Amino acid sequence: MKKKLNKVVSLVVAATVSVSVLAGCSGGGKKDSDKNGVTTIDFWAAPNPPQQAYWKEMAKEFEKENPKISVNVSAIKESPSSEASIQSAIAGKSAPTMSENINRGFAAQLAESKALVPLNELEGWEDILTNRNMTETVEPWEFSDGNQYVLPIYSNPMLFGWRLDILKELGMNEAPKTYSEMLEATKRLKAKYPDKFLWAKPDLADPTAWKRWFDFFMLYDAASEGNNFIEGNKLVADDNAGLQVLTFMENLRKENAYLLKTVTDPFETGVGIFTDIGPWTLAYWEEKFPKMVYGETFTLAPPPVPDNMNTENVRTFADTKGLVIYASATNQQKQAAMKFISWVYSNPEHDLKWLEQTNLPPARDDLAENEAFTTFFSENPALQPYANAVPFGIPSIDNPKYNELQTFIGQHAVNPIVKGKTTPKNGWNDMKKAIEGGL
Repeated sequence: MKKKLNKVVSLVVAATVSVSVLAGCSGGGKKDSDKNGVTTIDFWAAPNPPQQAYWKEMAKEFEKENPKISVNVSAIKESPSSEASIQSAIAGKSAPTMSENINRGFAAQLAESKALVPLNELEGWEDILTNRNMTETVEPWEFSDGNQYVLPIYSNPMLFGWRLDILKELGMNEAPKTYSEMLEATKRLKAKYPDKFLWAKPDLADPTAWKRWFDFFMLYDAASEGNNFIEGNKLVADDNAGLQVLTFMENLRKENAYLLKTVTDPFETGVGIFTDIGPWTLAYWEEKFPKMVYGETFTLAPPPVPDNMNTENVRTFADTKGLVIYASATNQQKQAAMKFISWVYSNPEHDLKWLEQTNLPPARDDLAENEAFTTFFSENPALQPYANAVPFGIPSIDNPKYNELQTFIGQHAVNPIVKGKTTPKNGWNDMKKAIEGGL
């Protein structure tokens, strides 16, 4: 289980690597089929053993029903990163037909260089969305040019974990849902336990781009009801929502809610009582922290929202990745790839197998209600809140410069706010000015 956690962490870190704009791609002299009339498609799976095993099994079953198509599954090379390996293959005209492990920001870089096929232009796209019941989940993935370049495979809507046992000691029987409830929890905590903190997280003071997915964007997506942050080359962030988020973060600082220095396992040891939690954490806890029991020691909740907002169906950032088809593939290979994708996602049992092998929630609107998954979630109740939140997950921005732009959010807004070095209004305006300059 620890290996799985380390692998997930490595994937998240890899997703932050800044990559250069690619040269245009051509077919590279690929042949439509071999001598026996079999169309061969190369599928690059994520460098994660459970995912590789899943896709190899899917390919083998698919080939039994479709003998004229061969699906060659192999892992994306991780050195120096999966993104760099994909870029190198495209530049060398040796790209696969399709691959997974693509986040929206990296897809924007590939789409800008015309390296990807708009999936919505291929026959069978709408059938995939209907058969998999993912129309709502895929909607936020639309790119600024109106195309869909990525079919999301899994969606990890990020939730916040709360130390439920400590909340109960404070006289609170459930996780706070609003900003004022959060502040009240902080006041009670500091009064009873002066050495404990609401949010023990040094990442709040770190400008590294990907870290904003797990603090700022969770709060912003909730406060803005999923409003886009950047569309194409234009900053379209909701000013009111952004200012509310930064004001909330400033108010937490005033209550001494933050611990910004590094301590070992602050949430697990109760030094902090609130933190972002992904589903991969649960397997890690089973191994290392067996006392972390869902519904007893901890609970999971969507991001808090401003006091005047509805606390139902709250939006949040989704750590999510998906499939792409490369423009260098032949027409016959593109058709074969769509046939393979359609076959995989026409049967919810395939998504159940994925969930069982990877613990990554399939990107389906009906994940929480479909009977195919009922037994799994009854046996894994801590994963149920993630299933409920899948339709409300918002993927990362689709701008090729997402690394640079998200760094500005930390440098000019989040980091100085939690350190008390700027005001919400000045921080928001400085961040906007930097982002607009970058765009």
